[in-house]
Amino acid sequence: MTVPRVAVIGAGNGGVCTAKHLIEAGYDVTVYEAGSHVGGLWVFENDNGRSQAYKNLSIISSRRFTRFKDWEFDDATPRFPTHRDMARYVHGYAEHFGVLERTRFRTPVASVEPLFEKGAAGRWRVTTEAGDHEDHDAVAVATGHLNEPLHVARFRDDFGGTYLHSSQYREADPFVDQRVCVVGVGNSGVDIASDVCRVADRTVLVARSGVVIQPKVVFGIAWSDIAIGLRKRWIPNAVRQRIMNALIYAVHGDLRRLGIQRPAGRTHPTLSESIIADIEYNRVQVKPGIRAIDGRTVTFEDGSSEAFDVLVGATGYRVHLPFLDESIVPVTGNHVDLFKRMFVPDWPGLAFVGMLNPLSTLNRIFEEQAELLVDVVAGRVPFPSPEEMWADIEDKNRRAAAIYTDSPRHEMEEPDFLYVEELHSLRDGRLGRIEATTPLDRLRRLLVAG
Repeated sequence: MTVPRVAVIGAGNGGVCTAKHLIEAGYDVTVYEAGSHVGGLWVFENDNGRSQAYKNLSIISSRRFTRFKDWEFDDATPRFPTHRDMARYVHGYAEHFGVLERTRFRTPVASVEPLFEKGAAGRWRVTTEAGDHEDHDAVAVATGHLNEPLHVARFRDDFGGTYLHSSQYREADPFVDQRVCVVGVGNSGVDIASDVCRVADRTVLVARSGVVIQPKVVFGIAWSDIAIGLRKRWIPNAVRQRIMNALIYAVHGDLRRLGIQRPAGRTHPTLSESIIADIEYNRVQVKPGIRAIDGRTVTFEDGSSEAFDVLVGATGYRVHLPFLDESIVPVTGNHVDLFKRMFVPDWPGLAFVGMLNPLSTLNRIFEEQAELLVDVVAGRVPFPSPEEMWADIEDKNRRAAAIYTDSPRHEMEEPDFLYVEELHSLRDGRLGRIEATTPLDRLRRLLVAG
């Protein structure tokens, strides 16, 4: 039998994990990486141009739930690994499992094209920017969705001082004694505000919308360990949320007193061990959204105005797939319509890894997706028809829109424990939905999904 040839685009965590599982399954794997290193965004100043790591970055989840299940962190790694620890970890993983020797470094991909008509099946041609091309039985796109900064035009174009997207921030030293305004209360925004406030003359954090800020440690236990530990099938979402909200309140109190409003709907939470203390001690002041910008003067929604030297836009990212034609994979809003966040219904052999935003740690999701992909390439997963896959995609989009806050950040949000069940169901030969066959099953599904 001919050994299937599989291309993996990108050697970040998702690409390396996917390649590892495909190699173990005996497939002929080629990893295409634009830069000189594995590890993707964790490699500080990665020469692939897609690293957002800043000098003092530590991850928000503990090493316990960040590790791959068959590879340990080394003893030098703290409970919350730094970007240096993560880069070292991924390199060791790739080296041990034979991914490094199958990776073509400094080989950016120019195009991925099907050698067959839509709805049929066949091979895929991967062409590099150098003009070389090879044909593969399947392609796994593992470039992620955090590779193209989402700029807000009026911040970038109207501000008269120095503007930078959070992905361009590296360290606080250039901002000594300057007045800095950080827009956005996601993880990058609060981290940068906490980092820069130590040296800046003034630091303002703009909270344009409500947010839940979770502590990183509670009673000596990593928050990620608590949160993931509570994600059990038998714990209703309402009960889980009450427990978590009570713990957050015990640590932080009512954050509205600091100018941080509660979100109107369900949102992706922010974790920080320092931002609340920085706000409490007036190292950082919170302001509502921005109403207008005139040169260096920023007017906020509360009517106040201040002059700033630097404006940092922690405004997220947009999906960017320059090597795939829009007719094959159209980008809608800030997401791609994929069956189970992985597969393009009309184009067999093309899969994505990491094109979602789960509550859990991504490494565990990567492993689940990679294991499913191995079975798909082997032909062990009987796929539903394209019509059924599109119906499932539309159902998932409707449910996400009904649950989460309407923002680009939440277009790919997934309740990870239910998502993993869907992947397991698909591997078992079912459509991938968790069917509720009895009234008790339907009640459980409703309570867990919230």
